[in-house]
Amino acid sequence: MATQHLSSALPVPAVSPAYPMAKPGYGKRSAPGQRPRTRDDFALLPTRERYVAGFVDHLPDGAAMSVKQLAKQLPLYGQQAIGTALKALSVAGHLRRVRCSVGAGDETRWVFRTFWSRTAHDNEWWNTYLATEDATRATAPAAAPEAPAPSSLAAPAEAPAPTAVPLQRTPPEAAPDTAPATAPAVPPAASAGPAAPAAPAAPAAPPALTAPAAQPAALSPAYLALAELGRKDIRLALSADDCAALEPQAAAWFARGVDADYLIAALTAGLPAQVDCPPRFVRRRLADKIPPHRPAGHSSPGTSTPAPSPARRLLVECTDCGRPGLPEALPDGLCRPCRAAHSEGGGTPSVDPAEIADVKAHMANIRDLLKAS
Repeated sequence: MATQHLSSALPVPAVSPAYPMAKPGYGKRSAPGQRPRTRDDFALLPTRERYVAGFVDHLPDGAAMSVKQLAKQLPLYGQQAIGTALKALSVAGHLRRVRCSVGAGDETRWVFRTFWSRTAHDNEWWNTYLATEDATRATAPAAAPEAPAPSSLAAPAEAPAPTAVPLQRTPPEAAPDTAPATAPAVPPAASAGPAAPAAPAAPAAPPALTAPAAQPAALSPAYLALAELGRKDIRLALSADDCAALEPQAAAWFARGVDADYLIAALTAGLPAQVDCPPRFVRRRLADKIPPHRPAGHSSPGTSTPAPSPARRLLVECTDCGRPGLPEALPDGLCRPCRAAHSEGGGTPSVDPAEIADVKAHMANIRDLLKAS
């Protein structure tokens, strides 16, 4: 007889149409690379965290993500419990709080966002994604779109031929005379004696000597970046055939606005102690860690851009205390003191809603007894 397993998760409350939205640029932002929503999402989380995660996942982008607003919509838990749940979701890899500056000059202000992912990701993925987001913001405002520059693979076929002397295949005496047009022509009868035999034509020079030799096709930046992996870390050494086979995948990264240094750093970060098959390992990382598309309007790599504007740093906030820092300095979205406290205390245990109801009933009973006395 089959055993039916019933989930103990609380039903996710419906998002009220009156749920407040944050100001433009603030609030929830959905991260890329999320799997489709299923009923088993967040199944490994405790009851409270699963309840809060299910609600946040159904919020639209731009919704207010403050602890106060979430606690108003989720009456089972107070603000402190909601804050602890968000910290646990950050450690589990579902969210990161960030702040970034917008505007210019005296009009600069800070914008606060909460990046959310239904699919849990590790610190390496979040650091790569936030670095891409930071690089995208650093190039704004973008210049007017320009015609994309031809790739280096197509350059030899599309570039104009170099200037060279045309190959001369006619004998020198057949070339047009450079004398003035008014000079009288010598009649045939005026020539003395029999006509001298014409001088033999000079043999045409071989095309290899007069025309420039065909240049070999230039290697693309994607190919060169893959070839550089083995120099950075011997565990990812690739052969020429491996680089050619993986070149289209790497080129897709460059099409999204990253450079060779970024691609090499992303592929060599956090390597295991031993890589049995470097081509297969690199192929998997190229597919799993590909950065998101850049917004339309940004110039393509290699095109001329105006003078760079001051960098606009994107800082991650500690989900617990709000201390800002670079993504690498806040693993799990927590600063060092909060991470140490979370590791030592094991986090605040999730409270069963039934226990909350019992406590409330007990307190109500005490109040009634005090009134009766």
